[in-house]
Amino acid sequence: MISSDVGSVPQRIESDVIYSGARKTNGLIPYLGVSNHDYLAFQEEVVSAFKDKIEAGIEVPNYPQFRDMNQMFLELIEGIEKSNGTLIKVKPLKAKNGSAIPEIVALRRESRRLYDETVGEKAQIKVCITGPYTLASFFQVKTPGLYLELGEVLARIVENSVFSNSSAETVHLSIDEPVLGFLNDHMLDYGSTGRDLLRKAWDKICVIARTHGLETSIHLHNTSENLFWEAEHLDMISCHVGDPFYTQESTKKRLEETDKQVFASIGVTQYDNLIQSHFIAKGYKGNIPEKIGEVWSDIRKDSVDPILFLENPKILRKRLGKVVDSFGIERVGYVSPECGLNSFPDYNIAIECLGRHARVVSEFIKEE
Repeated sequence: MISSDVGSVPQRIESDVIYSGARKTNGLIPYLGVSNHDYLAFQEEVVSAFKDKIEAGIEVPNYPQFRDMNQMFLELIEGIEKSNGTLIKVKPLKAKNGSAIPEIVALRRESRRLYDETVGEKAQIKVCITGPYTLASFFQVKTPGLYLELGEVLARIVENSVFSNSSAETVHLSIDEPVLGFLNDHMLDYGSTGRDLLRKAWDKICVIARTHGLETSIHLHNTSENLFWEAEHLDMISCHVGDPFYTQESTKKRLEETDKQVFASIGVTQYDNLIQSHFIAKGYKGNIPEKIGEVWSDIRKDSVDPILFLENPKILRKRLGKVVDSFGIERVGYVSPECGLNSFPDYNIAIECLGRHARVVSEFIKEE
């Protein structure tokens, strides 16, 4: 059972600098020895945030994600044009030449520094990609074949990104599908071509990851669409706190039948929900949305400490205990917050949240 996270943290530098620096990471600037502010600032932000995750106690941190999770992958794909707010496929899709995830490239280039400036151990990196189903939702025309085509492109991007050297290595790949399960999609009906091709797309990505020694998982915001059980090369399932997945009697049986594990979520990460839960626990009967707005105003004025609304480690410990009791500790591969922390009011509070999760996992293991 290993502590991890989902990826995003609040930005500390301007978005324009991050996006510009990321685009230059796969270009010629790093090889020309030219000092470029945006590229260097982006690299420093990624590396320093990853170090902070390690120092908070996270054993396998996801690369720090500061950019839009959809746009950052669509930018790496050729054959797409924008039209009236949607995407059109104008030619067969393929990964741009040499395309790799810029955040992973930055960590690889600075891997020796990571080794020297943290605990002197080989850094373990989790890679998160936006899944083919979610990316397909941005296209004006969505066909079953689009899932597989996107899966092939994403597999190539993964292959271009993963690495292992003496100082750091990528060890886990997560496919993030936040859109899946919220709509009744007839393209995913049982026996349909779309259902089969989406499964094949996931497996194609996972096979590439496994070939390079990575474990694999899928991150879901809704598990009502249970196609994930059919993905042969998918090792773990991740979903949000309170999802029926954790309480359904069939889950344990399916985990055993498919030899999969849980990537357990034990902490709520939507900051508005944390504020709401805080006041409900105190018996507040007023207008909750209005109260949330007041809290945000007070946080911006520095008149309220945002740490007040973080979940108590006892709550996290209780949730972890329930997951282990339900499925057995051998079926719990990783433990993390339920999603990224981009909704948090500032960077330091996000790192504190990760530290609490890491300490809960460490203490739980010591007790076992």
